[in-house]
Amino acid sequence: MLMTPTTRISWLALLLAWLCLALLGCKSPEAEKVYGGPDTGPAYGDLFIDASIGDASTLLPPLASDAASHGVASLIYNGLVKYDGNLNLVGDLAESWEISPDGLTITFKLRKGVRWHDGHPFTAYDCLFTYQVMVDPKTPTAYSEDYLQVKKAEVLDDYTFRVTYAQPFAPALGSWTLAMLPRHLLEGKDITRSPLGRHPIGTGPFKFKEWLTGTRIVLTYNPDYFEGRPYLNGYIYRVIPDQATMFMELKAGNLDRMNLNPLQYLRQTAYPKFQRLYNKYRYPSFSYTYLGYNLEDERFADKRVRRALTYAINKREIVEGVLMGLGQVATGPYKPGTWFYNPDVPRFPYNPDKARALLAEAGWKPNAQGILEKDDRPFEFTILTNQGNEIRARTAEIIQRRLRDIGIIVNIRPLEWAAFIKEFINKGRFEAVILGWTTGQDPDLYDIWHSSKTREGELNFIHYKNPEVDRLLEEGRHTFDREKRKRAYFRFQEILAEDQPYTFLFVPDALPAVHKRFRGIKPAPAGINYNFYKWYVPKGEQKYLLSPY
Repeated sequence: MLMTPTTRISWLALLLAWLCLALLGCKSPEAEKVYGGPDTGPAYGDLFIDASIGDASTLLPPLASDAASHGVASLIYNGLVKYDGNLNLVGDLAESWEISPDGLTITFKLRKGVRWHDGHPFTAYDCLFTYQVMVDPKTPTAYSEDYLQVKKAEVLDDYTFRVTYAQPFAPALGSWTLAMLPRHLLEGKDITRSPLGRHPIGTGPFKFKEWLTGTRIVLTYNPDYFEGRPYLNGYIYRVIPDQATMFMELKAGNLDRMNLNPLQYLRQTAYPKFQRLYNKYRYPSFSYTYLGYNLEDERFADKRVRRALTYAINKREIVEGVLMGLGQVATGPYKPGTWFYNPDVPRFPYNPDKARALLAEAGWKPNAQGILEKDDRPFEFTILTNQGNEIRARTAEIIQRRLRDIGIIVNIRPLEWAAFIKEFINKGRFEAVILGWTTGQDPDLYDIWHSSKTREGELNFIHYKNPEVDRLLEEGRHTFDREKRKRAYFRFQEILAEDQPYTFLFVPDALPAVHKRFRGIKPAPAGINYNFYKWYVPKGEQKYLLSPY
């Protein structure tokens, strides 16, 4: 339930107020309020109302593979370590750690006095249990491989947890950003049937309150959070499947954050009321968007065909026309500017003539209508993408047009997010997809590209298999020598460029808009979300409180 600082109102009343604002043009008492004035300092109170086009699938992190689930869960759970704004690993549930001289053993000293949201103490036994869940073959997780590298995990005492690796494992420390799970609630249970998937209990700054499927997830502050209770009273994640509707809600002041598209960022927010209500941010995102091919499909199993499709797609046209220049062309799976990014991989600039020649070489010849055929079968396929993502929809339309220019018929099918992931991606029921990956701070991409990670629900869902890539991924993760890792990942990127299992499309800029009443936002190399639990609203600018009833 929501209430203003003076008047409590129900969700129904809030909805009616929103409808009044949107449909009848009524003015909210907040409409003329000035935000972003002198900062009177941190104060407790107010809510943060967020939104996304997709609902979460589960709030148990090992079982989730979508950004929505991980985004909400990150406010509920903690890892042993975390990344700060400058992308350095710092303590989270671990107050310190020691790494043995040979790099094979990490001993974590845990914070004392940390409690789960139900009041039960957090101890090293929870860490051991979380590890056991991750390596249990019965756990349907896409993230087990990092923890299978551990030769031995042990509890030394209630607040000391040690892991020992059989061989050097470069991502070892970073892998313990893994969300810790409550042993006392999950031990001996089938994690896939646990009520914690819908009613999670963590140690994080916010506690679960409510989940109305397809509508909203509500979190409230944790008064006992080990770093001090967050200033905000609560966090509300609204599910708004249509971005145009979401943008209307933002402009009306009913949302506190939205990731803008380039048109919204550059033009549709350039008016006084919006500038009075919101701050806009821009920074290179740790993500990329791609066109992925199902390599089990005989058409896409031919590398010449995949290269031809990449030649036929004008990536620069997409960056300029869809992103309006707010991004850059992608050449592989890493963010440009990182130490492991290879700037010299083979490139496939827009060249429809080369595309036609490669397709002809692969046996695809135009018929009388100019459509490519092979064995009397036209080259026609469907691109799946998720509903509500205008950037991906417009990207798909440009791809459709460019491929039609060379004689390929492309159909576009948008799908609701949850069904898209569960029924199509996880089960391999697609020909091609437009999707994106959020990239991490370590170059290890074993879970996405290794040939062993192609089972249902795992991340190599296109079924890419290359023995040299497997070797390089293993080499890169099993050495601490940065130069050796760099050589391995540079070659890895060269092979991906040669094989084109994806057409790597673009790296977008992140373009969030955040309501001006929120302070404590400190843009950094990690973006703006890394310190969300420290955001606050000065007392005089607070808008909502979360009712305890």
